[in-house]
Amino acid sequence: MAPRFDLIGLVVADMGRSLAFYRRLGLAIPESADTQPHVEAQLPGGLRMAWDTVETVRSFDPDWTAPRGGPGVALAFCCDEPAEVDRVYAEFVQAGYEGRTEPWDAFWGQRYAVLGDPDGNSVDLFAPLSAPGG
Repeated sequence: MAPRFDLIGLVVADMGRSLAFYRRLGLAIPESADTQPHVEAQLPGGLRMAWDTVETVRSFDPDWTAPRGGPGVALAFCCDEPAEVDRVYAEFVQAGYEGRTEPWDAFWGQRYAVLGDPDGNSVDLFAPLSAPGG
């Protein structure tokens, strides 16, 4: 039997700040988790997402260092329509989060934008430019 993909894990410098970012994107994470060293949330489709503080990771991997030369991971969130990509991007930038690439109409048929989460990971927002079959 082959291993089964089950969890996406992020290492974070500030748990509360990171969780606030992902709550804004709609993930159900209790406020009480902000001070925990390890947090998990169930994602649609059965996958889980986890956040660990740097200290937690170093407790079992003392030589751990953050990735260099670019984001450690890229995540993508699907929006219902192109206007939602613009709205969500603007709300995050106005709230003080990093806007990396302003919304644009990508040649592959999606409205697309890129944010940076508090730990430097890329978070893409996208929506189809037209209805399926349209």
